[in-house]
Amino acid sequence: MKHVEHMSDSVALYLGDCREILPRLGKIDAVVSDPPYGLGDLLRKGGATEWSLMRSDCVLWDETTVGELESIIREFEHAIIWGGAYYALPPRRGWLIWDKIVRNFSSGHCEMAWTTLDQPVRAFNFATTSLISGNNQFAKEHPTQKPLPLMEWCIGFLPSEASVADPFMGSGTTGVACVRMGRRFSGIEIEPRYFDIACRRIADELKRPRLDLTPAPKAEQQSLFRGDCP
Repeated sequence: MKHVEHMSDSVALYLGDCREILPRLGKIDAVVSDPPYGLGDLLRKGGATEWSLMRSDCVLWDETTVGELESIIREFEHAIIWGGAYYALPPRRGWLIWDKIVRNFSSGHCEMAWTTLDQPVRAFNFATTSLISGNNQFAKEHPTQKPLPLMEWCIGFLPSEASVADPFMGSGTTGVACVRMGRRFSGIEIEPRYFDIACRRIADELKRPRLDLTPAPKAEQQSLFRGDCP
């Protein structure tokens, strides 16, 4: 483990290799992650422009973990794994689909998440144009960054009390979603550049004012008559 940031009582971020760090974290209920598929070299050779965020000295995040991910997932009661079709995971029916709506991108029109959810397939529509770098809350700071509304949607399928880990945290979108939804979060990232981005994004989210969502007490109907009246 190279470094750890305890952002709050409910958020801890770790810089290092998830294979070394995860066994030290104790009980965590769910893993929600977008792990590397090992496609970076293939897409760069094809000239895919959306990979322009990739730096030649910053490629560890895209190392494939085929053959290792299944053993990582076994440690968790619940799992949502984007790109799960690239791994040898057991057949399940609760796939989640992100429809990117826009069709003129070189990447896939949809992405699929393998899950442990016992439910029919569910889909979420969110246009990829909202992720183009610029002055908006969804601008990408990582080549494969998922939209924040998508990750909030995913986490919403998990039990409300579930703590969440992201072993391939990237720029920290899963962590931001957990903070917004009041979930405990542990994030791990091996690349220092993206670890720093995740720390900044999650710290900014922790500073945001929260609405008090505590339900108001129910009004009780008062009797018009005193109980001691004849």
